[in-house]
Amino acid sequence: MSAFTIYHNPRCSKSRQTLELLQENNISPEIILYHENTPSKEELKDVLGKLGMRARELLRIGEDAYKELGLQDESLSEEEIIDAMLASPKLIERPIVVAGNRAILGRPPENVLNLIKA
Repeated sequence: MSAFTIYHNPRCSKSRQTLELLQENNISPEIILYHENTPSKEELKDVLGKLGMRARELLRIGEDAYKELGLQDESLSEEEIIDAMLASPKLIERPIVVAGNRAILGRPPENVLNLIKA
């Protein structure tokens, strides 16, 4: 098992670039294709904690589902946003790289260097 995990979408250029950057640094991460293998609620909450983010900060607001589900409503709870992300994983910003008790969003991909060097 790798010390690094990437929540990856191979159709996303930033996700591909982040994975490539990991590999260039001799890291073979565990790859989770989160559109196919959606994390559990507990896993997503754990990742959010490691990122130091609230669910709303990890939302892809340009997705149709964001508007369709009314996620712009500021009164929605953390739980409601997490449930929406799990129901429609394309709402989860990507890529997310996790190492131990830390995680980082690979936007831009160079952000991952902060995790590698930690």
